[in-house]
Amino acid sequence: MYRFILKSKVAKETEKLPAQIRKRILEKLKFYSSQENPLSFAKKLKDSRFGEYRFRIGEYRVLFDVEGQKIVILKVGHRRDIYKDC
Repeated sequence: MYRFILKSKVAKETEKLPAQIRKRILEKLKFYSSQENPLSFAKKLKDSRFGEYRFRIGEYRVLFDVEGQKIVILKVGHRRDIYKDC
């Protein structure tokens, strides 16, 4: 079973999101963590600067790396902005 770990920067980013969007993202992450293989819902990224994988949750993206049985969330944001900062 995989565990999700949020970087401190990500926690601050998610606090800035509208409450409805934040709730949707957290519910979807809980769903993924309850699955046997959450990576089956993820897409591998071509550019590793952003992370290894991403989850698509509506118009938002969750970028992350996998370390053993841990999914380390690196960034959460709208699809139009998420790949610009790196």
